[in-house]
Amino acid sequence: MACPFFRRADSLTRQPSVIADPGTHWALEDEELSDDALTLTHLQMAIQLLTAPSNEDLNTAVTSLVAKYRQNWPNIHKLKLDPQTFKSCANYDYLADIQELLLKMDEASASEILVLLGEELITCCCTGIIERAFRCLGTDLQEFLGSLDGVYDVLKLQEDDVTDTGFVCAGEGELIFTSERPVIAWLLLGSLKALTRMLYKVDVNIKIEPVEGDARRYRYLFSLVKDSSHTMLMGRPAFVSKTIPETVQRSNSSNASDLQMNSSSFCKMFPWHFIMNEQLELVQLGRGFSKLYKPYLADFGCQASTYFDFKRPKGLTMKFRDIVRRTYTPFLIGLNSPPGVTDFPAIGLEIKGQMVHCPESNSLLFMGSPFLDGLDGLTCNGLFISDIPLHDATREVILVGEQARAQDGLRRRMDKLKSSIEEANSAVTKERKKNVSLLHLIFPAEIAEKLWLGSSIDAKTYPDVTILFSDIVGFTSICSRATPFMVISMLEGLYKDFDEFCDFFDVYKVETIGDAYCVASGLHRASIYDAHKVAWMALKMIDACSKHITHDGEQIKMRIGLHTGTVLAGVVGRKMPRYCLFGHSVTIANKFESGSEALKINVSPTTKEWLTKHEGFDFDLQPREPGCLPKEFPNPEGTETCYFLEGYRNPALDSSLPLVEHINAAMKTISEGGDA
Repeated sequence: MACPFFRRADSLTRQPSVIADPGTHWALEDEELSDDALTLTHLQMAIQLLTAPSNEDLNTAVTSLVAKYRQNWPNIHKLKLDPQTFKSCANYDYLADIQELLLKMDEASASEILVLLGEELITCCCTGIIERAFRCLGTDLQEFLGSLDGVYDVLKLQEDDVTDTGFVCAGEGELIFTSERPVIAWLLLGSLKALTRMLYKVDVNIKIEPVEGDARRYRYLFSLVKDSSHTMLMGRPAFVSKTIPETVQRSNSSNASDLQMNSSSFCKMFPWHFIMNEQLELVQLGRGFSKLYKPYLADFGCQASTYFDFKRPKGLTMKFRDIVRRTYTPFLIGLNSPPGVTDFPAIGLEIKGQMVHCPESNSLLFMGSPFLDGLDGLTCNGLFISDIPLHDATREVILVGEQARAQDGLRRRMDKLKSSIEEANSAVTKERKKNVSLLHLIFPAEIAEKLWLGSSIDAKTYPDVTILFSDIVGFTSICSRATPFMVISMLEGLYKDFDEFCDFFDVYKVETIGDAYCVASGLHRASIYDAHKVAWMALKMIDACSKHITHDGEQIKMRIGLHTGTVLAGVVGRKMPRYCLFGHSVTIANKFESGSEALKINVSPTTKEWLTKHEGFDFDLQPREPGCLPKEFPNPEGTETCYFLEGYRNPALDSSLPLVEHINAAMKTISEGGDA
């Protein structure tokens, strides 16, 4: 038969195949559920198998279909796809391809093949926890269809799904399904057939027809197969037609005998109720209690306390009058195991409700609902979703509670993850600060930043760099009379002071080799006061020598040389890289140091020119003999000479103040002036 609901291939609208959204996996590890615990996620996965099967499930069903029906339809193998085809594309629409291929292959048999594909979908993919999820919907097919309606509405509500897709149980043996895609409607027909066989051991005929006035809605009419040997669904006939007696004329009578509902209807409508007489004997049980206790009740008249444990209100005495007085108090009743029964499935199940006094029969009516924690609590007590009446909010509380618990678990998990990330970020930040600090100790700030970022560092020429070279007079002799530890201890104390001077004057420490200590200013931050800073540092170095002695009690004596000129600077080496200075000026600065004397600062003519270029700085510079000028220093006219820097005085201060006071005042003046 041709499929009357198929759209032509040229009018198809492709849609992404719907799969479970990773963001809606509500069963999280923080919930501490057992691996086989039934959750709302499993219920969602089960219903998605009917309404939006994944590409993987479809391909599994197609593979089974091809193996079974290759002889019937030789070209059916074209429906199979390489799994990599849709794995490589997140939104691959496998169903659309199946529909197009069926229309091209055999349009007359398209609907039949789709129905068979729906059956294979259930046969191959409805296993384990998914089958358990379907079974919890009801004890027979009619209850299953009714629960399918309510549960799917709740799932859509939790997902903020505003589409019209859904189920409506329209009556006995009638289901209405809404979908934009006809191909899903035909798959569903086969899936429902397979489910009835799997869950309830019954074969049914399902007739599908469009709902008049709405092309998106399809009506499924269920009827038993005539030659089916299974005529009972879980102990009750399927779709038994009910003869509704002619209703009597309504009245406003308060007489109980005029009630328009018999006890059977009342027990069905309110499954979790019971009635006790004055002796507290059970005289009526709702359908829910009856399902649990009927096999163990020989007859009514048993004491309610035998089967029910009255947990609340506290201190209640089991007397009729006392219970009547507490009818405005909530009751919590636990189910006891019937006498002699050891494997009662609902042991410990709690029912919460209220007690109502019925004066017309002088009896007590208890109306309540199961007090459950999620779907697993429902099934563990031998109950089904269909055991909760539609009017009872407990049904939605169970389903919505699953989401709330999962969201709490997600929140706890995200909080832990956030804390973990913050701790990791804090640790990374600390390590980064250590690395940056270490780089700043070894390289100028600009070079350190480039190294940290992994940028290339090109050698660069710097004009007017003032270089300081220093060494200790008689260092070789000192080393010969001392142990290595003594020498290291002496240099450590001296160089510690020098390193502090580098930070104070913001000059760059080039290197230390033995007793040689070299600094430079004008590399990383050029200033008109670079020569001044190096000169002040040289004065403080000479002053610091008076505070340090050798191992044999003699004062350390240093000689220092200063020179200003052009240098080439760059990072050399990959293993333990060093920032090195090259050029004629470096060599000359070293010569000025070797041409100096103990506790003296030998200053080149170019440095002297920078020190006297600006007013307000009074350096004591004593000229030396012209012959003291290094031969390497360019002196074409022979008029240049070098100088000894004897001291410094700040014009704004009393000359009797210590040297350190004059230098600090000068540095303050430079800082306030912006260190141009």
